[in-house]
Amino acid sequence: MKNLDLNLLPQLQVLLELRNVSRAAERLQLSQPATSAAMARLRRHFDDELLVRTGRSYELTPFAQSLVPLVDEAMLHIQRATRVRSGFDAATSEREFVIAASDYAAALIVGPLRGILQQEAPQVMVDFVPTSGLQGTMAEYSRMDLLVGPTGYKMQGESKQLFRDSFVVVADARNPLLRLPRLTLQDLVGVPHAVGYFGEGISTPADKLFESRGVRRRVAAVVAGFLSLPLLVEGTDLVALVPRMLASRARRGADIEVLEFAGELEAALVEAMYWHPSQTEDPANLWLRSVVQRACSQLHEIFPVTAHPVTVSAGLSA
Repeated sequence: MKNLDLNLLPQLQVLLELRNVSRAAERLQLSQPATSAAMARLRRHFDDELLVRTGRSYELTPFAQSLVPLVDEAMLHIQRATRVRSGFDAATSEREFVIAASDYAAALIVGPLRGILQQEAPQVMVDFVPTSGLQGTMAEYSRMDLLVGPTGYKMQGESKQLFRDSFVVVADARNPLLRLPRLTLQDLVGVPHAVGYFGEGISTPADKLFESRGVRRRVAAVVAGFLSLPLLVEGTDLVALVPRMLASRARRGADIEVLEFAGELEAALVEAMYWHPSQTEDPANLWLRSVVQRACSQLHEIFPVTAHPVTVSAGLSA
């Protein structure tokens, strides 16, 4: 133990995960020279290069690959040890919890969650961090308390379903589509779309709806996530597919209309919370999961949707 500064352990974990000094420095909120210096010390300690350049990227050496599960397990035990309390009293706790969530999930959950915290745990803080770039790995779960994300993407860890949503079409209130007595999927294909981006190779249920019908949208604008899509279509000829409850929230402050899909075209979105198995019986995490679940149980009452009478059907345009 005396031969290694244990402050290097979290830096080693991030370097092994990201395999890039610059990105590791950004994650650790350290300067690149400081991270490079840490890398040099780790190489001397282990007498191994750890990262070697292959073309334009870096790869782990065989020794570094063998370190990954050991370092992840060590960090998990350290974090569990530093979080241990004889009990958890929400009313007096000053703990800061970290929840990873998309912009969409955070926008829905924060309001009802704050209402519960103000009553039960006025000094507790919840830090929402973005899920962009996360893979749902055990190493990532060791750095957060919960991850809120969609089901069906092979995320690891324990999980529990939180709420169900479905996709609707949002368009500017003056969009000519709204004057059609019968709107079809083919009509939607023929107009420009704004779409959300969630990472390379990730398809949303909205994307899969069009893919399953063998049609391709005219993508005219791409933004990160769902949150800004309703505001993006306002005042334009663009349309966007967004979760129903997000459309409900956005409609309160934007001049947009919401169009329903016919039942056969419903694209469901199911959100769940995920956590590391070691936190299953932790009193603080148990309480947090209970609070998040109670907050989510209020969502359908808080964000009802009154849709435009035009629905989108599967038929072809005349």
